[in-house]
Amino acid sequence: MSLSPELSLHAYSIGIFPMAEHRDDPEVFWVDPKRRGVFPLGDFHISRSLARRLRRSSYRATIDQNFTGVLDGCADRADTWINEEIRAHYITLHKRGHAHSQEIWDGDTLVGGVYGVILGAAFFGESMFSRRTDASKMALAYLVDRLKQTGFRLFDTQFLTPHLASLGAKEITRAAYHHQLEVAINNDADFCAALEQHPQGVIQRITQTS
Repeated sequence: MSLSPELSLHAYSIGIFPMAEHRDDPEVFWVDPKRRGVFPLGDFHISRSLARRLRRSSYRATIDQNFTGVLDGCADRADTWINEEIRAHYITLHKRGHAHSQEIWDGDTLVGGVYGVILGAAFFGESMFSRRTDASKMALAYLVDRLKQTGFRLFDTQFLTPHLASLGAKEITRAAYHHQLEVAINNDADFCAALEQHPQGVIQRITQTS
């Protein structure tokens, strides 16, 4: 199967997404989980240790400054579903404005991030990585704050992992997911809106509605 932006965006709009078995497998297949992981945007959990790290660290957060670096960071592990076709495909989606990244930097070094696809007011999280303690959690905190501030209705995590559950992600039925998806893709959001995201403000905005 050859991926195209039109094909994959249609797939996301009906609740399915592409994967490969591993980086060396040339085949791509579609996934439609019976139960879906989602991040309720008002329920992101910031632990005391994460809050302290956000306040005290010298790390900085950006969006779309190094999409390929985030993508490659996510693939830089022993077991990954990101093969060459999927990598090239998401770079194409990014160039067309349909895929975005949230980055965490230590000076000029990319140390963590998350990337995903956008359709309407839905953000479909694809993968994340961390090269420093809590860097992926910090990326998620900044991302959730951005999604909340810019009008998003759905943060899809595809599957629920213990790591995501510890941060507030939930598992819902396919039917419930499709209902949320329909609402989200029929609304508008502006991921790239200019925002002032100071760490203390991020913490306050997330915890106010938690």
